[in-house]
Amino acid sequence: MFSIALIISIFIGVALAILVHNNPRLANVWFNVLNVVETIPELALFIFLLPILGLGERPTIAACIAYSILPIMRNAYTGLAYVSSEYVEIATAMGLTKNEILLKIRFPMALPLISGGVRVAVVYIMGIVTLGGLIAAGGLGVPLQAGIYRYDIPAIIIAALWVGTLGVFFDFIAWIIENRLARRYNPW
Repeated sequence: MFSIALIISIFIGVALAILVHNNPRLANVWFNVLNVVETIPELALFIFLLPILGLGERPTIAACIAYSILPIMRNAYTGLAYVSSEYVEIATAMGLTKNEILLKIRFPMALPLISGGVRVAVVYIMGIVTLGGLIAAGGLGVPLQAGIYRYDIPAIIIAALWVGTLGVFFDFIAWIIENRLARRYNPW
């Protein structure tokens, strides 16, 4: 569930940012829509998704995607839209088309920011996947849910520590990737 939701979120978030990076009004519309989705509590979103997608992994993956698109899109948009105009002017003077500038100048320079959005999305997805155990999605939430239902405090603590440790681990991996991309693509 985690990797599927993350891959789909990255694809959609970056694709939306590419589509709107030259149109601030359209970007604003998308950001407002995604902000509204993000203000809905996760459990309430599950309640909306259950009649449509049923129990199991599908509503959990859909909720993960809905919540994690915004940080990825916001960071990708910022990275693409705010590349120094000097680089764009030089590339234009060299005869690069808008698509070539996007692929060869803007996108590589935006990668560190995109990876920062992915890092935030990883944390969101970890939390939502854990809550997915409440709607029969399996995964990380099952041990926590079992401990809660049995009122087994040691099991709850162990499950919470396990989920927290995984969250910190994935955040650390995303941080390493973000720093490597920043060093590689930082023009300064």
